[in-house]
Amino acid sequence: MVQVLLTGASGFLGRHILRLLAGQPGVRVTTASRSAASRSTATHSGAGGAVGHVQLNFGVDGPDRVGELLAELGPDVVVNCAGAVAGSTAELAEANIVGPATLVHAMLRHAPTTRLIHLGSAAEYGATAPGVAIAESTPARPVGDYGATKLAGTSLVTLARSAGLDALTLRVFNPVGSGAPANSLPGRLAAEIRRATAEGDVVRLGPLDAVRDFVDAHDVAAAVWQAVTAAATSLVSTLDLPVLNVGSGRGVAVRELVDVLVRIADFRGKIVESATGSTRSASVPWQCADISAIGAALGWRPRTSLIASLDDLWQAV
Repeated sequence: MVQVLLTGASGFLGRHILRLLAGQPGVRVTTASRSAASRSTATHSGAGGAVGHVQLNFGVDGPDRVGELLAELGPDVVVNCAGAVAGSTAELAEANIVGPATLVHAMLRHAPTTRLIHLGSAAEYGATAPGVAIAESTPARPVGDYGATKLAGTSLVTLARSAGLDALTLRVFNPVGSGAPANSLPGRLAAEIRRATAEGDVVRLGPLDAVRDFVDAHDVAAAVWQAVTAAATSLVSTLDLPVLNVGSGRGVAVRELVDVLVRIADFRGKIVESATGSTRSASVPWQCADISAIGAALGWRPRTSLIASLDDLWQAV
């Protein structure tokens, strides 16, 4: 039986990862979150094990409390999906820096042989050269608080790896699929199409010229599963990369994504593109992942088309 502790299981990617892990034979998943209301000692049968829940708040519980929990649960792997994508600088720092700092401190002291899989973000890279796929060796120059705090969290995980922890960061590009939140580009677009359809209005969007790498949430979950099951030596391979990109390897213009989702939704109204948009999009006009390293290290590759991802998103909406 493989014991997995999953933080952030109530989030967009966390839900997809939980669903995949809970369905694997020989896997028991324990989720951890701040909420006491969702705490349950009951288990829910999956194809291969059970799911339990414990209360954990990195902002309140220090390394010793987290260490006690690790000793009690005895996980083979910790998958850290916890974090924040929006909020004040202080809120982002608490979620994306203090959280990983508390976790790696606890693991180094109390669970040094447990594997850590941490989810990072393509926002850590910031602006890169247009037309050049972003490899893990590309210098990280985030342009906003979110990217900066995520990079700090990744750096802490990398330092813990240097100190001997079996740790890996999966740097996720733009995830898309069912349950995509409204603060993501695909989620915001789906919500806007739904609103415009209900109100007989136009769809109002910012500039559509940016290029992004969209990766399906199911494929992200599969990458996590590959990292969970990989032999320890594969994470310290000749590549010796503490960070692996998780993307589709294809740059897609936002305008193309809009066109595809409009067709799926059968939206017959007008699309209005404004001249101004988010400062981040203007600062980062192009992103596309080089995914050769994760293929070599974990044998992972994306399998879901953008059309299928957007169809899942729209059906859920």
